[in-house]
Amino acid sequence: MSTLVIVESPTKARTIRNFLPSTYRVEASMGHVRDLPSSAEEIPEAVKGEKWAQLGVNVEADFEPLYVIPKDKKKIVKELKDALKDATELILATDEDREGESISWHLLQILKPKVPIKRMVFHEITREAIRDALTHCRDIDNRVVQAQETRRILDRLVGYTLSPLLWKKIAWGLSAGRVQSVAVRLLVRRERERRAFRQGSYWDLKATLTPPNPPLGKGGASDNPPLGKGGASDNPPLGKGGQGGAFDAKLVTVGNVKVANGSDFDENTGQIIAGRRVLLLNEEQARALLSRIQNKPWTVSNLEERPVTRKPSPPFTTSTLQQEANRKLRLGARETMRIAQSLYERGFITYMRTDSVHLSEQAIEAARSCVQELYGSEYLSPQPRKYTTKSKGAQEAHEAIRPAGSTFRTPQQTGLDGIDFRLYDLIWKRTVASQMADSRQTHVTVLTQVEDAGFRSSGKRIDFPGFLRAYVEGSDDPNAALEDQEVILPALKVGDKPNCKDLGAIGHETQPPARYTEASLVKMLESEGVGRPSTYASIIGTIVDRGYAKLIANALIPTFTAFAVTTLLETHFPDLVDTGFTSRMEQTLDEIATGEAKWLPYLQKFYTGETGLATQVKEQESQIDAKVARTVVLENISAKVCIGKFGAYLESESEEGLVKASIPQDLTPADLDPEQVEFLLKQKMEGPEKLGLHPETGEPIYVLIGSYGPYVQLGDVSETNKKPKRASLPKGTDKDSVTVDMAVSLLTLPRLLGTHPETGAKVQANLGMYGPYVVHDQGKVGKDYRSIKPPDDVLTITLDRALEMLAQPKAARGSSKTATPLKELGAHPESGELINVYDGRYGPYVKHGDINASLAKDESVENFTLQKALDLLAAKEAAGGGKSSSKSKKSTKTAAAKSETAAKKTTTAKKTTAAKSETAAKKTTAKKTESAAKKTTAKKTATATTAKKTTK
Repeated sequence: MSTLVIVESPTKARTIRNFLPSTYRVEASMGHVRDLPSSAEEIPEAVKGEKWAQLGVNVEADFEPLYVIPKDKKKIVKELKDALKDATELILATDEDREGESISWHLLQILKPKVPIKRMVFHEITREAIRDALTHCRDIDNRVVQAQETRRILDRLVGYTLSPLLWKKIAWGLSAGRVQSVAVRLLVRRERERRAFRQGSYWDLKATLTPPNPPLGKGGASDNPPLGKGGASDNPPLGKGGQGGAFDAKLVTVGNVKVANGSDFDENTGQIIAGRRVLLLNEEQARALLSRIQNKPWTVSNLEERPVTRKPSPPFTTSTLQQEANRKLRLGARETMRIAQSLYERGFITYMRTDSVHLSEQAIEAARSCVQELYGSEYLSPQPRKYTTKSKGAQEAHEAIRPAGSTFRTPQQTGLDGIDFRLYDLIWKRTVASQMADSRQTHVTVLTQVEDAGFRSSGKRIDFPGFLRAYVEGSDDPNAALEDQEVILPALKVGDKPNCKDLGAIGHETQPPARYTEASLVKMLESEGVGRPSTYASIIGTIVDRGYAKLIANALIPTFTAFAVTTLLETHFPDLVDTGFTSRMEQTLDEIATGEAKWLPYLQKFYTGETGLATQVKEQESQIDAKVARTVVLENISAKVCIGKFGAYLESESEEGLVKASIPQDLTPADLDPEQVEFLLKQKMEGPEKLGLHPETGEPIYVLIGSYGPYVQLGDVSETNKKPKRASLPKGTDKDSVTVDMAVSLLTLPRLLGTHPETGAKVQANLGMYGPYVVHDQGKVGKDYRSIKPPDDVLTITLDRALEMLAQPKAARGSSKTATPLKELGAHPESGELINVYDGRYGPYVKHGDINASLAKDESVENFTLQKALDLLAAKEAAGGGKSSSKSKKSTKTAAAKSETAAKKTTTAKKTTAAKSETAAKKTTAKKTESAAKKTTAKKTATATTAKKTTK
């Protein structure tokens, strides 16, 4: 007797294998084994001549899908069929969502098993959950399969019908999607709002006051000390300000009239909103008021204390996890889901694609036990908190994302590290906090009066922290502090006369609407009911990959191409980019899953009806002028912005004819203004702006703007000088501020600062893609870089300062902190470079040159040796991983005896070293390469599975 269990990924298979008897064989399907054809070569010969074949859906035969087994899945299918031959029972154990149900159904269609079949579902991979699932198997839910198939067909119809239209009318390679296009429109609409925004300015006063008497020793505003130990690592310090100390007061009224602030301005005019009775102060008026009240007495006119109770947030759903991971960990939605998938498959968390905030009784008990043990009974909510999902369409899984098991392992008990640890930590805290007591706070407002000017001071006292001990939710507003920052005001009473320690006039400017981050876009899509949370990661990834948006400083910035595509769809297919229409479509798909709606009539009406998509495209195609479609109209810009083969460009009529000028890639639609347009066109028509002459060569120096921003150029382009010397301006440098001296200095880059006293190699300063830097260039040995940060300047930095910087350890990538080795192992036997173990985003890794190799999950840093590092690095490069320096490549090739040419160039000493290490290297390479290949395959498969599941 043997049972074949099929899951999606190798990682999941390995974990489940540990919980089943030896008679069970667990294999992975590597995601979907069958899908609609993705290219012409996948279309079977029998139907290649059919007009619907490219679509992959026979719209004339009740929308019958054309399913094919992709080339890269044929071997997997054969292996599964071979495994089934020896089985007496088949268990389909794919995920418990629409995609998982669909994968099981497709496996059934392909394998055609003649043995008993069971469908096993679970939402966590623990021994208890798997054993329980084995006793509660069911049949495949055909309604869920039908809902997924309808969704897949619908997405194919939208994408494959509209995308070719975009190729013809705007640019090749563009795509449209049922949810993707709506998301792009949201980004474009926000960017339009930023363009329409008109800045307003206002002034007010800010005072620093101190209480009239010395601070009380005990009691006062709060007897509660700030939270100390026991709080979560991401909690802000509670206790800003201080009892009896100085406190801030802001001007709010003058002569009983409210003083204008940012909320009183109309974003479209930059003026006060019509009908608002407020006093708008300019700088002169603010300073005059300051002078008038400067030395006048202050009096507390009113004091109000308002108790506030806050409840913890519910446990994570897919979308809230993506939002919070983006806010707190700066993870993109796609990366969050990849890490969560790995945690789920290894048995650390429950299923990560869920709309539900519900916790099982087992989970509630586990969370409450954690609270009791770690924080004490006073921090436990009086009754178990039970959360219900408000969304009608919630269906992906029956429980929120939480730590797996009947008892929750603390983050420190998991053995996880790096980003895996941090995401688990976030999930653990949110789950535990959901069963904690309310936070009790007191909000304090103090009004003070000085002559006819009224000031307000706001404070917050944490009377009982409750769930804030474990978890504080982040904010979408990057300028806002966490809501739970405690601000203590001194003990005051009406009639007190505080002392004014400082009084200043402050100018403000209103800010345009903030661009969407991944977190805020996910939040918006969910609130509008557009798409499924499980697909948001894929959607955002597609938007960036297809060039519709750039992700800069965590903001999603739409491109000019996004503007053109959105305008075309809004004009000719408004329903498809309307959030309400897309939301109703989502509801219908949910109703198909529950049997409340029929799939075929819906597809017929959507696609082939009188107002169906196919009919609309046929009618509209002849009406769409490609030249108009490729043109983006922006307010206050006289020139046209056009989409070309190589990006966006300006087009304008002049006396000499049509003028075209490229738009720099870093210039966003919201930031393109008339001055920039004028400069770009003038540069194109009149040639570059001459800054002056080079003092030594006499050649002209020009300031230009190119595709990658402003730069200076020495001399003219000619037949004999096709590539004149050029240098980019340092980031943040305005082209109008460039002088001849600065340009001459920039054109000297890279600057030779001198030679390194230890190696004799040259040390240079230069500007690169990521900013200014110094480099210690040792030729074949390699290059050692350090970024130049203010106040150091690439044009003035000295050799001594460069040597000082090079002596410091490199900063960790993506971090401003110095990368301090976890362990120093010693020098490489050939290159002499130090090999160290560092703490990286994905856990400990060993580094040599440009090769990084991660330590195994069960490998101890303390016990890790130089020899182990050499073996690991050799295996990594042999497997093709990493980008090595010239020296590293040479060393590895010599050690493996792979290149006769390289071997001849090495010294006798190197040959000897290679001979000694050859045997070890071969063994290690074989063993480690196999391990690395398996890990890579598993990782790629998990990613592919996620991507496949979330494609829209």
